[in-house]
Amino acid sequence: MRLGGYAGNGGGAAGPNGNPGSGERLLNLALERYGVWLRSTVVCLCGALGVVSADATEIPLAVSLLVPALLACGVRLCSLRRPLPFPLPLALLWTLDAAVVVLTGLSQPVLGGVGADAMVEAITGICVITFQHEWATRPVAAAALAASGTAACAMGDVLSSPGHGPEPAELVRIVVLAGLSRAAYLIVRAQARAADRSAALRAAARREAEAAAARRATEREYLATLHDTASATLLMVSQGDARDWSWLPPRARQDLEALSAVPGFETGSVDLAALLGCVPEGTGGEGGALVQLKTRVDGPLAVPSGPGLAIFNGVREAVTNVARHSGVREAELRAWTEKDGAVVVELSDAGRGFDPRSVPARRRGISGSVIGRMHAVGGTATVTSHPGTGTRVQWRWHTRARPPGTGHEAQPANLPHPSRAGAHTAVARLIRRQLLHGAQLAALLISLLSQFILSLQQITAHQSAYRPAWAQTAAFVCLAAVAACGAAFLLRGRQIPPRVRAWSLASVLTVSAVCAFTLAPERLTGPRDWAFGLVGWHALFLLADLPVRAFAAFLGAHVGVNAIAVLLSGAPTAAESAAMGIAAITTCGFQLSVGILVTRLLHGTAPAAGDEAAREEELRTRERIHEDMQRDHKERYRALTATTVPLLMGLGHGVLSPHDEEVRLRCRVEAARMRRLFAESDAVSDPLLNELRACVEVAEHRGVAVSLAVRGRPGEVPREVRRALIDPVVVTLGRSRSTARVTVVWTWHEVRVSVVGTDRATEEASPSPGPATAAGVSVTRTARGGSVWVEASWSKRAAPEVDLT
Repeated sequence: MRLGGYAGNGGGAAGPNGNPGSGERLLNLALERYGVWLRSTVVCLCGALGVVSADATEIPLAVSLLVPALLACGVRLCSLRRPLPFPLPLALLWTLDAAVVVLTGLSQPVLGGVGADAMVEAITGICVITFQHEWATRPVAAAALAASGTAACAMGDVLSSPGHGPEPAELVRIVVLAGLSRAAYLIVRAQARAADRSAALRAAARREAEAAAARRATEREYLATLHDTASATLLMVSQGDARDWSWLPPRARQDLEALSAVPGFETGSVDLAALLGCVPEGTGGEGGALVQLKTRVDGPLAVPSGPGLAIFNGVREAVTNVARHSGVREAELRAWTEKDGAVVVELSDAGRGFDPRSVPARRRGISGSVIGRMHAVGGTATVTSHPGTGTRVQWRWHTRARPPGTGHEAQPANLPHPSRAGAHTAVARLIRRQLLHGAQLAALLISLLSQFILSLQQITAHQSAYRPAWAQTAAFVCLAAVAACGAAFLLRGRQIPPRVRAWSLASVLTVSAVCAFTLAPERLTGPRDWAFGLVGWHALFLLADLPVRAFAAFLGAHVGVNAIAVLLSGAPTAAESAAMGIAAITTCGFQLSVGILVTRLLHGTAPAAGDEAAREEELRTRERIHEDMQRDHKERYRALTATTVPLLMGLGHGVLSPHDEEVRLRCRVEAARMRRLFAESDAVSDPLLNELRACVEVAEHRGVAVSLAVRGRPGEVPREVRRALIDPVVVTLGRSRSTARVTVVWTWHEVRVSVVGTDRATEEASPSPGPATAAGVSVTRTARGGSVWVEASWSKRAAPEVDLT
């Protein structure tokens, strides 16, 4: 009995860096299930055919050997579903697999005859093939099982023919089949691992992008919170002492609480109507409620907490702006739900109004605290105002809104992310494409090696059996040409064109007919029929990308051609029919099962692997975002600890007095530093000059006349260096009372920022703590009379490699 058609095809995938990826895990599981089911089916069917072809006196003994083999297969099937109280140990599973081939080999001398030889060789061949898939992750165990199958086959030959040794050719076939099966698995696994690596690289890029977007969204929220709390409080303290400061301690404590909270981790839903009822009436810093809110809210308004808190904080800032700038003491706050499900909040006043286009970009009250917050959560905010006609601010958020960022502060857990859904589909397509290519390459390898190792030996050894021999030789050459044509496309990573595939399939089917009608019918599917088990592998790599019914139709046509050739010569005997049935099951049936496996891998395992990879990536992304936010928050709060936090704590607990000139000077400096920090997020061509202007505006707001001069061509300056260059200017401007002059000089190797402040405080206080001087930045201070000159310089040639952002 020939085994030329038995060569396994399986696949697995491994993730990058040697770690199993989702593709490899699911593919190995699918291969294990496939191998056990296929082996059990073949043992059952071929064992039944072997018993049918045996003598009636030998049936009881044969059944006593084959039934335990079937029971071992049944236990192995049960282990796949894990119905037992505990998983079976690997040693027991290996023993069960080995028992199947050993018991099958022992049944050969009991059954006797050609049917027994065919049954044992068929079962043994299938077993050594499927062992390479069932034990794909343990190649030593698979090799040991293949060796036990070879030994069982040899033992059956010896026991059935005393005095004669085993057939060397059949043993070589079994070894070759095991090697082909392992090679096919390695090919598909390599393709799946390539898919895993590509998917991992894409996922890492998406993770970096999502983490960066989440960090940007959190940074915007942090800056908006800083603007609404500490910056506003310190700026008001720095502007004078002729005020009622009774409002200051509780507000300073509230600012501390807001700054210490970690932004971006709000989850669940909130009642926006209840939140709007807690909006404080703006004070403007003078004490007393300066704005009376007329609230009309159609509640409850259940919204995710991210958008809810963004609207609440934006409304709070807008009320504060009414108190400071509108000139009226009343405002109307409304909230309702529209028919399309959008939640709308509107704050309006009848004050003096303004032109929104005239507001400088460095002013953060509208752009950051109101509009920026809503954009971060996928909503919108609009400000409508004209001089003399009042102002209306409207916030709108829809349940179908999708935030641009991917951090948790921007996306509630119950909303799907369309880009991630698309990423899931892309990963599944990538894995499917790689698995298809791997399956085609594996089938091509099996075709070529089976043809030039197994079939070539058959056709050369049995030339006298063919009538005429030249037709069989021509058919052999034709199959080789089909394989070469397929390899020309597949080895270059291309799919076989439909026209080429059609001509190739017609050629393969013609080979099947030629070989069937130029060989004696009783020898079909036997050792002299080199083509019966070979043409199916050629058809498989041609049809792998089509539905499995196309491959099944080809195999049906192939078997039908051989059946017609047999029937035209007369009805076969029962033994001949059993032998041919075993051949059909173990060749075409096995090939069809491989085609079904390929379809399952492409349309079942690949999407499942994509989904699992996407879920794993979702967890990694969440962990990454969480870690980044925690780290960023710690870094921000550490930076505030040295300067802003001591001021707020002192003001909040009455240790520092806003009547103290030194306290106001410190507040001035800190307010300017915060404005410089806000300006860092601006997308401008000259960040250094932009941040300097933000600090200058703070000084001008309290009446200092500042002149700013720039000489030279601006260039790139790292962020930390910009901070170190500007901080001495901030301190000097904070202590200047009437005039100041700031100069920026650019040269090809150096940047210098200097400031001359006049009318300094009569008592020189200790310098306000600032950021540590960056590498390469030197600061020079000179005092003369009532003025002070400070210069900070940075040498580009001595600068280390630093972040330019």
